Amino acid sequence: MKNKKPVMISIKGLPFFSHNENDVYELMTDGEYLQTDDMSTFSYYESNLTGFDGILTTFNVENDSITLRRGDGTIGNDMIFSENQKHHFLYNTPVGAVMLGIDTHKITKDMDDDGGNIEIRYDIEVDNITVSKNMFKINIRSLPQ
Repeated sequence: MKNKKPVMISIKGLPFFSHNENDVYELMTDGEYLQTDDMSTFSYYESNLTGFDGILTTFNVENDSITLRRGDGTIGNDMIFSENQKHHFLYNTPVGAVMLGIDTHKITKDMDDDGGNIEIRYDIEVDNITVSKNMFKINIRSLPQ
């Protein structure tokens, strides 16, 4: 059985259509990483800067999809990224919930026992209307133990 490793996680998010560096956000945080034969998993605790202070965020990276889960999975904030597929999810906000769609166009990933890189290009939809085109660039690297 493999053990979780301490890692440094960098998540950059940016809109496709923007070339303005002010539109790019980057989260750098420590977390945990586990590589198994069929899945890579990394997780971290959100801070007050993200608006989800103290909530655990987990990414499960499988062969054909990536699932982002916030909390224990009971609040309905699972975002599923599957290339050339659309998934809907209930997104909870401080003022209520809204149904959103994720239309994933491309996933690139290179993962191994020490971490790796992921790039996800996707659209966010409300009522099947694209409201933003986005990209995540994620880097996970092992910390010295």
